[in-house]
Amino acid sequence: MTTIFDLSTPAKRFRLVAIWEAVTWLALLIAMFFKWVLGYEEAIRIPGMVHGIAGFMLFVVVTFVTAWALKWDIKTTFLALVSSVPPFGTIVFERWAVKTGRLAELSAPGSRENAPAAA
Repeated sequence: MTTIFDLSTPAKRFRLVAIWEAVTWLALLIAMFFKWVLGYEEAIRIPGMVHGIAGFMLFVVVTFVTAWALKWDIKTTFLALVSSVPPFGTIVFERWAVKTGRLAELSAPGSRENAPAAA
């Protein structure tokens, strides 16, 4: 049985960190609501640090490690890195990477050959 916490391959580690980055984005967005709408000035201090270090920076490092291990081209690596900027973009990228065969065993066999060349 596979779980989200299975870290045995680069693709599985990438998936977990992509989800974690999105969770930290959600926490930061909630904290921003508390700061800007409800007036709690210190609300973003901890979620901001967690997102910056344990979310964003970890995602960047794991992206480069995954790109090297799975031999991603420059375009795929760039798209992965850019996906960390908008909220929940890492989830969108991860789904796209699975669908187009860029995440090894997480993707269906032969799916990269069927993917559009411009994707």
